[in-house]
Amino acid sequence: MSDLIVKATVKDALSDHNVSADFYDALNEEVAELLDDAAERAEANDRKTVQPRDL
Repeated sequence: MSDLIVKATVKDALSDHNVSADFYDALNEEVAELLDDAAERAEANDRKTVQPRDL
């Protein structure tokens, strides 16, 4: 699976905190699940377009 997140951007967003190396993998997995769920919801509603309400 390709990275869905940009590590540098995540690090910048959490600049007041240390970020462990495995955090990025876990976050990437969470984003992948979120996208899969949104796509499934769109398909269940007979749409090919994923919309904010699918989140």
